[in-house]
Amino acid sequence: MTRKTGRDQPTPPQGREKEGGWVVLGLLLGLALLLGGGYAAAYVLSGDKVPRGASVAGVAIGGRTPEAAAQVLAEGLAERSSRPIDVTVGGTSVSVTPAQAGLAVDYAASVAAAGGEQSWDPQRLWDYYTGGDDLDPVLTVDEDRLDAAVQSLAAGIGRPATDASLRFEGARIVTTKARTGRALDLDAARTALQAAYLSDEPRVDLPLSAQAPDVDDADLQEALDDFANPALSAPVTLVFGDSRVRLQPRDYADALGMEAQDGELVPVLDEKALEKLVDGAVSDNGAPVDASVALVDGKPRVVPAKPGVAYDPADVSDAFLTLVTRPDGKREMTVKASVAEPDFTTKDARALKVRERVSTFTTYYPYAEYRNTNIGRAAELVDGTLLKPGETFSLNDTVGERTRENGFTEGFIISDGIFKEDLGGGVSQMATTTFNAMFFAGLEDVEHKPHSFYIDRYPVGREATVAWGAVDLRFRNDTPYGVLVHAQVTPSTPSSQGVVTVSMYSTKVWDITTSTSDRYDLTEPATRVLRTPDCYPNTGYGGFDVDVTRYFRKAGESALDHDEVFHTTYTPSDTVICKPPRG
Repeated sequence: MTRKTGRDQPTPPQGREKEGGWVVLGLLLGLALLLGGGYAAAYVLSGDKVPRGASVAGVAIGGRTPEAAAQVLAEGLAERSSRPIDVTVGGTSVSVTPAQAGLAVDYAASVAAAGGEQSWDPQRLWDYYTGGDDLDPVLTVDEDRLDAAVQSLAAGIGRPATDASLRFEGARIVTTKARTGRALDLDAARTALQAAYLSDEPRVDLPLSAQAPDVDDADLQEALDDFANPALSAPVTLVFGDSRVRLQPRDYADALGMEAQDGELVPVLDEKALEKLVDGAVSDNGAPVDASVALVDGKPRVVPAKPGVAYDPADVSDAFLTLVTRPDGKREMTVKASVAEPDFTTKDARALKVRERVSTFTTYYPYAEYRNTNIGRAAELVDGTLLKPGETFSLNDTVGERTRENGFTEGFIISDGIFKEDLGGGVSQMATTTFNAMFFAGLEDVEHKPHSFYIDRYPVGREATVAWGAVDLRFRNDTPYGVLVHAQVTPSTPSSQGVVTVSMYSTKVWDITTSTSDRYDLTEPATRVLRTPDCYPNTGYGGFDVDVTRYFRKAGESALDHDEVFHTTYTPSDTVICKPPRG
């Protein structure tokens, strides 16, 4: 009997193992097909519908397509979406409609947020069949309208915060304390309106909150300590070459200020006002100004010369703002500038020795508005004329052409022995008054022409007429001193005469007296009949010759030094009869 070992055991055939593997594979494929078909069926059934349990603001929209869900949501929120919001702010109640606040529901976006979309994502399919929450709607917000609504709620409510402030009045500092305000919190109001929209009871209570000023009292004190008090503590001196401009606090305070910037008070400077102050101490437009002499309280005074200073205003402003915060004793700085000295210095003006009134003369004229205008304008132009030794005065050069642009109007003049109307009529009254002031000051007569016929309101033989471009009044200052001419007019009225006075100020050289001869070589007037449109009737009177003598005695002495004779021939003033022009 034979015994077999284990290695001699029989093995299964290989063909049967292969058949079993194919069976398993088939089972797995079948199961996969079954599951895939079910997943596909679940996908097809869910489509893009909203999860079954979804709702928005309490409106159920689950299991519907996005379009249908949006329609249902719009219908469900129709009343709430248009209901006004009751707002109480600062004790005042108002209603704000959603349209006024720019609030509305975006229905499509709200449905999409709830899950209304088609997807192979397993989580999406799971949510459709098992999920769905109550969500807040998606809002559209018109920011401009919402801002406008909030600003309207804030208008007139509470009180604004007041910044601390500081200003200069003369040499005095005036301050205003800060004050906390109460105002609506605009950001909180925006949030509250959006939150109340669509709520069951759309009501908002908006309290006022404290509003701090940008510039508080601590900022004010800092401004006082660092700038305002030092600025007015002492004068400031700007040095231009050899010229020093000293500015007192009372002079420059109005050019200073402080304004709020980024929560603090910062200095500001009116550069034009400062430039005007500096120019007033030196000269305008960088040109030197000669010294002169003017009447001050009725007495001649030297007006000092001013050097010409050309500078950059920005350099002056920078230097000034630096100096006003420095302590006393260190408030001086040199400013870059070009300096030009005047031709006629203060010393030159004093050397003229214009010290006293040496002559004065007054004439009168009857009421006429054209005389008030023309004589007044001429006096304005003559007044203040300063004649240096050797200089010649010309009334035409001083007064200028008598035009409307120069301030003159039409008035009566004498032309060809009769009265005519022309611009500047009446200026001869100024010529006559000035001539007599010159006469008694003892100045040299260069040119004067009496009127063609005598006018009885003028001193006989001592009067003068002028005509632009033809007849002038000229005299020369032949003394070693300056002569200041002062002219003034009191206008006439229907009940009073006008008064013209011309005075001359200098150092007295001559005592002047005068005599007038009898009238001689008398002539009779003629009679004229005129048919011109500009005819003015006149009752004539005769002409004559006359001599006026001027006697010169040195000031304070009785002995006659010399004399001078003025001879005048007056023609008759013709009678004028006006008749209508011939047709």
